[in-house]
Amino acid sequence: MKRIRIGLLPKVLLAIALGIGCGFFFPVWLSRIFLTFNDIFSNLLGFVIPLLIVGLVAPGIADLGKGAGRLLAITALLAYGFTIFSGLFTYGAGLLSYPWLLQGDTLQGLDEKATALTSYFTIAIPPIMDVMSALVLAFVLGLGMAAIGSDKLKGVMDDFKGVIELTILRVIIPLLPLYIFGIFLSMTVSGQVASVLHVFLKLILLIFVLTVILLIFQFTVAGAVAKKNPFRLLKNMMTAYVTALGTQSSAATIPVTLEQTIRNGVRPEVAGFVVPLCATIHLSGSTMKIVACALAIMLLEGIPVDPLLFIGFILMLGITMIAAPGVPGGAIMAALGLLQSMLGFDETTSGLMIALYIAMDSFGTATNVTGDGAVALIIDKIAGKKLK
Repeated sequence: MKRIRIGLLPKVLLAIALGIGCGFFFPVWLSRIFLTFNDIFSNLLGFVIPLLIVGLVAPGIADLGKGAGRLLAITALLAYGFTIFSGLFTYGAGLLSYPWLLQGDTLQGLDEKATALTSYFTIAIPPIMDVMSALVLAFVLGLGMAAIGSDKLKGVMDDFKGVIELTILRVIIPLLPLYIFGIFLSMTVSGQVASVLHVFLKLILLIFVLTVILLIFQFTVAGAVAKKNPFRLLKNMMTAYVTALGTQSSAATIPVTLEQTIRNGVRPEVAGFVVPLCATIHLSGSTMKIVACALAIMLLEGIPVDPLLFIGFILMLGITMIAAPGVPGGAIMAALGLLQSMLGFDETTSGLMIALYIAMDSFGTATNVTGDGAVALIIDKIAGKKLK
């Protein structure tokens, strides 16, 4: 019989539902087993995150810095620009809307109440370096490999990248639903789950509205550059949007994105270059979700929001998104290090970020791939007749 494959999103939603349901009747001894798993898994995440940054960011920077031409540099800058705009726009929208949208909601005291139940034991897995050291090392290695054209070191880093991606795909991602189950089980036992779900629903609605505004902006810019009707261009890309909702993968949606981009008048040779590249480096939708959720959790937890620090986080996030593995939930895994090192997220708030991000993963991916069409339109106009 054909094996039925269940995507990450349904698994996470099921884990949330089961965590809430089981929290009402699980005995204390059984709940503590899952809390023990969560403690160990959290330590494993802390160990993997610096390795993830070095293994993914360094080869990514080296690949972008190989001097493949003016068009590559312009595409990368445009994708980064759209990603940073998305983050700053979301930050501003959050500051304006959260005071009334989240009025009366709170997550304060979640950590203290959650520790009413403790794990049986934990296994210390200290990381070999902190996150900022990993980022600096990744930049040094990536820029250095690009500058000297080191094929040997690049080969080693590519192999290391393969190991990290395999670890994420075969170990971290499959265990995430169980981790999220434990988080919501703990929150139910501590009596915090109702307020958390209330916040989740509000954020999902807000982020959907913001993605619509973001796509209209991107295609308005692209339409102005290409001198075409932006809404007609956006309408043509809806096939790619809907496909990405189902696949939850920018890479898996490339054939459809490519077809619809060409349908918008982009030359096949330009679309064939831009669309696969942007599937890796253009993550406006993912950045929007991470910024919106991070800001909301910080405000609800009473974590001070320093505007300059948060803007710096957005700028760094735009670079880190280049390293996001091409699997569902990959972007939030790549961003965890920055959330913890720059914004002060702990195990509980990081777990909430993972759950909330994956719950909206389809919308972020769909926004990413649809925006790729806008980038391709602009690059097609810039390339003009020089591209052969």
